[in-house]
Amino acid sequence: MLAQNAPAAVPSPVTFNISLRGQSIGQETVTVTSSAAGWVISSTGGQSLPAPFTIDKFEAVYSRAWQPVSLEIEARSGDQLLSMKSAFTAQSATSDVMQSGQKSQVTHQISPGAVILPNNFFGAYEALAAKLAGLQVGGQFPVYVAPQAEIVGTVTAITPQRIQTTDKLVELRHYNVAMRNPGGIVNVEVAIDVENRLARVAVPGAGILALRSDLSGVMKRDVTYQNSRDQQVFINSLGFAIGATITPPAAPAPRMPAVVLVAGAGSADRDETVANIPMFGQLSGALSDAGYFVVRYDKRGIGQSGGRAESATLADYADDAIKVVEWLAKRKDIDPKRIALVGHSEGGYIAMLAASRAGGKVSAIALVSSPGLTGRELVMAQQQHALDLSNDSADVKAAKIQLQQRIMSAVISGTGWEGIPPQMQKQADTLWFKSLIEFDPAAIMKKVKQPVLIVHGAKDQVIAASNADRLETLAVTRKEKAAPLTKKVVVPDLNHLLVPATTGEVSEYVSLPIRTISPEIAKSIVNWLGVVLVATK
Repeated sequence: MLAQNAPAAVPSPVTFNISLRGQSIGQETVTVTSSAAGWVISSTGGQSLPAPFTIDKFEAVYSRAWQPVSLEIEARSGDQLLSMKSAFTAQSATSDVMQSGQKSQVTHQISPGAVILPNNFFGAYEALAAKLAGLQVGGQFPVYVAPQAEIVGTVTAITPQRIQTTDKLVELRHYNVAMRNPGGIVNVEVAIDVENRLARVAVPGAGILALRSDLSGVMKRDVTYQNSRDQQVFINSLGFAIGATITPPAAPAPRMPAVVLVAGAGSADRDETVANIPMFGQLSGALSDAGYFVVRYDKRGIGQSGGRAESATLADYADDAIKVVEWLAKRKDIDPKRIALVGHSEGGYIAMLAASRAGGKVSAIALVSSPGLTGRELVMAQQQHALDLSNDSADVKAAKIQLQQRIMSAVISGTGWEGIPPQMQKQADTLWFKSLIEFDPAAIMKKVKQPVLIVHGAKDQVIAASNADRLETLAVTRKEKAAPLTKKVVVPDLNHLLVPATTGEVSEYVSLPIRTISPEIAKSIVNWLGVVLVATK
């Protein structure tokens, strides 16, 4: 009978890209075939580091129940030939080995059903993938490192993962495995797909990674959240494509209102996942349930979006948001007069800037947990808060404040880096950071003609709730007819991630008992948009 954990036995080969500490060092092409007699795993390929290594032939034969039958290897390491032929019974392994012109034969006792994993042959891990598919955390299994010795592997963790490529969604299971070698435990990470085929092998301690080629491209992303109506799209921007997810309402209308979600600082993906809380993934579902057509997208250079993140400024990110708005406006099912931007954290800066530039293309903006201070003031406020929580002496704290001020002045002026550690200069002297500390919401808000909603969590310790008060003042004092439509909502007990918290500190994120954003966030946005999008039509 066919084992339940058998992999898909398709003869089409798959290629694994092999890297060492991030540097590409080779490939291995692997084929798994089956017959009435059992399974055959074969591969060819090679690596360039740490020494040239070529696989001319690798063939591992297993019975239908994954009992090893035979192993044949022909490989070259530099100008040295390596060949090995192994035969297995339920209790023994006998190998004829020729290396560096020397022949030898070795026999070991092995456990029934042992997985054969000779060093440097990643195709062999296809058999381990089949074995792992039937195990849970704590499960143990024998491994024969041919032709050396048998060791024991133990599953220490299993984690699901979803990866979106350009043409498919790949569901994976990540197995953390502790291999008990004679010299100590070696941790190995093995990922398998829904067909129980090998997708990834990593040995973190050695910096080795073998990743299946369909998962190796730059146009892929981790899917941390998925709504039932999510669809993947690509939107043309300035010389590159923006990878995005659209979430239409359950009952699409002929001319729907739309919301574009604008993420905050850092390498935020379209779900804006922080501490395993996919804020935008959850918010998009709630807004679409309320009748809005929602777009969330990867920032440039992140996930499936092109462009270069290292050269991007706030103005560039605003241009990307405008491109998404323009793409929406061209759709026949979207009302171009009812498109709103919702920015979270630094995304509020970007939403303000985009609205000030886009004119009538953007109908309203919502600023969620967004700063009302200048970028420079925000950086200093965040550093001061961190120092308040530290045990540093008053003198040390004062020195750190002074250093931060010097760094920001040097970033703006381009001079004054003398005496500042090179690593700090490298981190700070970027176009993005310069645009951040030069950003003044007071100056930009004067150019925002759209209605403004401010939503903030009362326990936000990353961007204090007092920022909401300042944003409200800036919005209501504008000389625009939309100024009276300004509204501020401060939700009790919410932190920067929009979930209930005790302290609101970043250190609390990993232990938060509730991992879903408060329904008050979507409710506040929906109620307000229901008023202003009608008033501004």
